[in-house]
Amino acid sequence: MAHVMIRMRLAVLRHSMRGDRATTLVSGVLAGLLLAVGTIVVAVLWPALLPPALAGWLIGWLFGPVLIGGGDESLRPEYFAMIPATPRRRAAALLAGAFAGPAPAVTFVALLSLPVYGWRFGPLGVLAGLTAAVITLVTLVVVSRVVVALLALFVRSRATAAAAGLAMGSALALCGNGWAPVVAFGAGDNLSWADGLLRVLPSGWGVAAVESSWPVALGILAANGAVVVLLLSVWAALLSRRVVSAARGVPVRRGLPRPFPMVGGARAVVAKELRAWWRDLVRIQLLSIAFSYALVFPLLLVTLDSWIMVPFTGLIAAVMAAGTSANMYGTDGTALWLTLMTPGAERTDVRGRQLAWLLAVGPPAVLLSLAGTAVSGESWAWPWVLGLLPAVLGGAAGLIVLVAVTSLVPGTDPHKRGGNPLSTGADEGAETGLVWLMLVAVPATALPAAAAILLEPWAGVPVGLASGALSVWGLGKLAHRKLESAGPELLNLMKHGPAPTPARGQGKMVTSDLPLKHRIAVTCCYCVAWLPLFPQGLAPMVFKILGVRDPVWFLALHLPEAWQWPTIAFMIALGLLMYGYAIMMPLRLSSQP
Repeated sequence: MAHVMIRMRLAVLRHSMRGDRATTLVSGVLAGLLLAVGTIVVAVLWPALLPPALAGWLIGWLFGPVLIGGGDESLRPEYFAMIPATPRRRAAALLAGAFAGPAPAVTFVALLSLPVYGWRFGPLGVLAGLTAAVITLVTLVVVSRVVVALLALFVRSRATAAAAGLAMGSALALCGNGWAPVVAFGAGDNLSWADGLLRVLPSGWGVAAVESSWPVALGILAANGAVVVLLLSVWAALLSRRVVSAARGVPVRRGLPRPFPMVGGARAVVAKELRAWWRDLVRIQLLSIAFSYALVFPLLLVTLDSWIMVPFTGLIAAVMAAGTSANMYGTDGTALWLTLMTPGAERTDVRGRQLAWLLAVGPPAVLLSLAGTAVSGESWAWPWVLGLLPAVLGGAAGLIVLVAVTSLVPGTDPHKRGGNPLSTGADEGAETGLVWLMLVAVPATALPAAAAILLEPWAGVPVGLASGALSVWGLGKLAHRKLESAGPELLNLMKHGPAPTPARGQGKMVTSDLPLKHRIAVTCCYCVAWLPLFPQGLAPMVFKILGVRDPVWFLALHLPEAWQWPTIAFMIALGLLMYGYAIMMPLRLSSQP
């Protein structure tokens, strides 16, 4: 049975290797291999850092599948519910299928750092490292499956969906600023407690086995194998309960949020959208991720007595919420036909969605901004917050509908999502690309307000209000015109998936039409360009202008004074060049015969 699952998984992977999905997969594998080789280098040059490096792989397996919509659902347990096999055997077969993919292979390359590290302890250390690498790989995959199964089984209400989002958002924030409390609480003391904690984690058991004498190493490896068997039993039980729960269905709660009073057909759209934001478990989880990340990320820096990010909590929440809302038409499935069958309803639908999003995200974002600025005591931040917040909210409300109709990623209808209510069935790579696009595009809409604040601090407030209102109106107008002209095509896309791309030279070239090397380069540029442009370019530029002396993680501010501005300029130019290459390369090749 296991070999059948493996063949099915490989067949699904083989048939999905086309277009943007293939580009995303190849780019992800290349990036993963770079990280894996980096882990091996750490084992050779800085062996003391091997436990935290392996802990990073554990975090990826724990939270990565959840953040991309419930993990890989190509082989759903519901498909095999009628097979005459015990739950444990069925779970073991599904686990074997889970290994038929690039992620376990890349992870195993990273885990080869264990025998490399074991070379320091002789042949027995290498043997223990190889055994630990295999067992650790199985442990990571099973732990990931158990976490996804737990979420799929227990996230059946608004409260549990919000709790899952809270955990995911906090974990994301810890991945970004988790170093701050470690430095704060470990200042002046040794960090042996942290090293011991890293060895207690499943990713650290292999390191502990390599470092121990052979009887202790055998005991550690045997205990690790017993944990794998226990987790497999737990996963089998969870899969059985998931199938039964999916057959019974998910209870629908009938809350009745009242929309903002208005006239015309937009009132019905706002009411429908507010009910969706209140009832849809996917939307609830995504909003919870956005706001929990916005809260935890700045507060982690407070442990270092740095309050500089606290005033911008609401701005971070608005940008993150926009990123998670960029595929709103795709998550609704084929329900678009209701709008298309109503004459002249496209404009009303777009405007209603914009207003509903502002009602769902705007009030908490404003509250977080005002409270964060007041609590932080950073008086200089008031013009920035009051000027940038309306610009960001307006830009987000305009971009989410425009991106949703121009870059729609088809997903499963909400009532057909199967046993995992957090899985939308959409292409994870494409949805992740939309998130990154929004994380770049939404702050860009606030650049006029930022420029006005730099010239005259309080002049940014009217500029921010004007640019926000203009973004809502102008981008919304473009969105509803696109919906009017291409609505049937969007509905066909959601129902049947993307059509085959035209031959080169017969139409506009998109990323999937590019040669493989250019596709990989374009994808990498889109994924990486934000790093030099924003965190290492624009952010330190703002710090220099405001006179903030805390270098934080900005490379330029750690350099001598004479090199700071040239480094900032280089980082901004590098980011812009990468974005320019990613945008212009398809256009240039499409103009060639």
